[in-house]
Amino acid sequence: MCVKKTILILTALLIFIPITNLSANTFAQENLEESRALSKGLFSKLKHALVTGMKEGGPTAAIAACSQKAQAITDRASNARKGIKVRRTSLRLRNQKNAPDAWEIKGLEQFEARVAAGESMKDMEYFSVVGSNGNKQFRYMKAIPASKPCMVCHGELVSLDVLKLIRAIYPLEQATGFKPGDLRGAFSVTKNID
Repeated sequence: MCVKKTILILTALLIFIPITNLSANTFAQENLEESRALSKGLFSKLKHALVTGMKEGGPTAAIAACSQKAQAITDRASNARKGIKVRRTSLRLRNQKNAPDAWEIKGLEQFEARVAAGESMKDMEYFSVVGSNGNKQFRYMKAIPASKPCMVCHGELVSLDVLKLIRAIYPLEQATGFKPGDLRGAFSVTKNID
């Protein structure tokens, strides 16, 4: 009788373990897909505002679009879904409101190491489930590479008039001196898990 019970218990556990792993994998995949979509959506909206500013008035209009619209666009993306925060961050900030927290610093440093090792930033991500104040959160980051159009305001050779305007708006500016292909920063998604 005892052997039969043991066999039944072991069989039940073997059946339960794959289901648990499957649900954990489904949970992770669903959160990854949602985080990717949120990051992509924010990128598209920010890019549209920037490109529109550049077309309307060159780099100075793009800087104005960034300083006046980018934070509002980011805030709307965060406020669109309850329990989810979407933002941009970097180790080299222009806007201090985008300062990384400890988890984001770890992710950004990991991105830098991966880029230095030759990994492409195209699909570079960092994510985990973390505990915070008794709550669990799904945290996600997507690397943002510096591209050629970014060099007008973030490159090594930013024109003096553009640099003056940037520093007038952002006195603690640290986000120049990039080359195309450098890690500019990351999109960050934090989702509260019930």
